[in-house]
Amino acid sequence: MTEEKFMLKLNNFINGNFVSPVDDVYMNNYNPSTGEVYSMVPDSSDKDVELAVEAASKALAGWSAKSPAERSVYLYRIADLIEKHIGHLSEAESKDQGKTIKTARTVDIPRSAANFRFYAGQILYTTEPSSAHHVMGQEYLNYTIRAPVGVCGLISPWNLPLYLLTWKIAPAIALGNTCVCKPSEITPMTAFILCDILNEAGLPPGVVNMVFGTGPRAGSALVQHPKVPCISFTGGTKTGEVITKLSSPYHKKLSLELGGKNPAIVFDDCNFEECVEVLVRSSFSNQGEICLCNSRIFVQDTVYERFVEKFVERVKQLKVGDPADETCDMGALISEDHLKKIEYYVDLAKQEGGRIMCGGQRAQVGDADSKFRKGYFYQPTVIVDCKPDSRTMQEEIFGPVVGIYHFSTEQQALSYANDIQYGLSSSVWTKDLDKAHRVAAKVECGICWVNCWMVRDLKTPFGGSKASGVGREGGLHSVEFYTECKNICIKLGK
Repeated sequence: MTEEKFMLKLNNFINGNFVSPVDDVYMNNYNPSTGEVYSMVPDSSDKDVELAVEAASKALAGWSAKSPAERSVYLYRIADLIEKHIGHLSEAESKDQGKTIKTARTVDIPRSAANFRFYAGQILYTTEPSSAHHVMGQEYLNYTIRAPVGVCGLISPWNLPLYLLTWKIAPAIALGNTCVCKPSEITPMTAFILCDILNEAGLPPGVVNMVFGTGPRAGSALVQHPKVPCISFTGGTKTGEVITKLSSPYHKKLSLELGGKNPAIVFDDCNFEECVEVLVRSSFSNQGEICLCNSRIFVQDTVYERFVEKFVERVKQLKVGDPADETCDMGALISEDHLKKIEYYVDLAKQEGGRIMCGGQRAQVGDADSKFRKGYFYQPTVIVDCKPDSRTMQEEIFGPVVGIYHFSTEQQALSYANDIQYGLSSSVWTKDLDKAHRVAAKVECGICWVNCWMVRDLKTPFGGSKASGVGREGGLHSVEFYTECKNICIKLGK
């Protein structure tokens, strides 16, 4: 069964035009809240990637020759148009991904516009032709310039579809590159709509190309293409390993933002009420399907029981339901397979001695005849008593499941936080600023929030350590990644 009487069929976007995949093969695209097919997405192959790379290569010379001021105009237009179409984009993102429309409208889509607006401004001030110069005596002058890398391969995930796709496109094209994008095949809709926006903004054909398809077919072809010198990927750690192996013969520049199992460390001198409220949000925003969500919370013994009681009380107030309902806090998980993965880990937690304090099962939305009866809804789940070295507390679940454990000393908290393969983000909760600085410096991660969560300045570096990624993006770090630095030495005099 399908939701739509007339099935929407998406197509690739190559050289400014929407084109069918060469093999004319399509896949079903599901609405997570109903479990029904509502559109068809291309299952592109290496042939489609080849066409997209060719278009991007042809557009490169003309686009890179434009001044930063000229490119900036296009980025500002795109940002304005995303804001103009925020209603349509929010509805599409919610339907495609399962997130609440409130989250899409207040977080995902505004941030997508902000990505373009930020880099439109940054390139006017940080990419001067001469970034440094050094005089050697009276005879020689050295100076450095930055040039675009070329055709960039941009691979984005399903959890924040437009948000993270634009986080890659904006700096890439701002700095004079062209790109071939491979969005997640299970959340293609806002990427498809973005292509119309790019045309409406007058972006020259070939600067941005969109190829829809799976990782093993379209993704691997893009990663291994010899004319694509850099790859920016956001997604799972295992896929990151595959990309590293496939790209290694070509010595590509890689930026990999991968998985996380992020700790929150709660000391007994924290602002208790604020801490609980923010950690509920950091655990269950977007159904817990954000790489930065706190999925491990370590609480000092002296406030542990109080924290668990208050935290569980607040989590029980969260409303799971129709993503279009403005009163809902959580929508549907991305797929049936992902829902089963959550169920597996909750069962595993019980086997490992964990106690389910709330949740722990699928959420029923509506009655037995509701259109949501086949939707992928799961209750926000809080687990205690799983030891820090248990699989439940060590492996990325990526859903509405959080584990809470107690600690006695600062050193013990740091040991629990760091004894894991991941190192993406963390948060520390204390009123003692000396302690905050000390602990934040010792947590092994790419970003540590103190007494807050998900506060992002786009000028700052973003990325993970250990198995959570390679490289940093954001601000000048994106300038470094999406350009090549060249030194020029000139003999002075006649």
